[in-house]
Formats: sequence, C-alpha cells, structure tokens
Amino acid sequence: MAPGWVNLESAANVIPDSAFSEGEPAFKFLNLSKKTRIYGFLGCIIVGFVLSLVGSILLFGGQVVAFAFLFGLGTLVSLLGTGFIIGFFKQLKLMFKPIRVVATLVFLAAIVMVFVGAFVLNSSILCLILVFVQYLAYIWYTLSYIPYARAAVSKAVGLG
Repeated sequence: MAPGWVNLESAANVIPDSAFSEGEPAFKFLNLSKKTRIYGFLGCIIVGFVLSLVGSILLFGGQVVAFAFLFGLGTLVSLLGTGFIIGFFKQLKLMFKPIRVVATLVFLAAIVMVFVGAFVLNSSILCLILVFVQYLAYIWYTLSYIPYARAAVSKAVGLG
C-alpha cells in the first residue's frame, strides 16, 4: 500500500494490539478483524463529520430542526466509531469512570439540549451555544485519557 496517513499497515504499529481485545463478546460474535474494525472506526468518523457538517450548513440556512437532527446524529455516529477500536462495552465503562463522568454527562446532556433547543424552543442561537458547550465537554472528556493533559490545559488558561 502506498505511504500515507491512511496506511493500515503502519497503523498496526501505532495502535497497540491491547486496544483490540479480541475477547470482547461483541467482536467475537461479529467476527471483525483488526483491519475491519479500523475501517469501521474511520467510516464512522467520516460519516459523523459529514452529517455534522451538512447539519451546520442547514443551520445557517435557517433550518434549526434539520441541523439538530443531523448534528446530533453525526456526533453519536462519531462517538460510536471509537467503539470499533476499544470495544463498545469497554467504551461505555471508560466513559463513566469517576475521572470523566462529569464531562461525559455534560457532553451527553448538551447533545440532548441541542434537540430541545431545536425541536421545542426553535432557537438557533441556543443551539449554537449548546454545540459550543458540547465541544468543550468533549475536549475535556478527551483530555482525561491523556496523562496530565487536563492539568496542563487548566494551567495554560489560568485555572490551575
């Protein structure tokens, strides 16, 4: 395969085999190979990004309900993609560990509140604010997987 950033042969060396625990029943049942799981991850990330992007374009066209549906679906599809790497049940367990439970709950609540802002209140400004909150919660959630990253970011923005 030609060298590039989507080279699965080189990705095999970057992603540790422990991330692909073959013992998880979902993967045994589905009989997914490591390569297929990487494709599942990349496919979900791409589809999620496209759905969110189309939703965002529709928001600027004044279609708040379509935005909320597509953006929320895109976010959930992207989140589902990481389940292909570490396993769906393991991901759920990790999401609700004490170190990241608050960020997870704020992230999930922001997704729900975007729907409320669109379907109930029909407010594009509120939706944009909630999307911003959602991104901040997701960044904080993601930083919890990197040792000392939260402390470094807190110190960099003057909170620590």
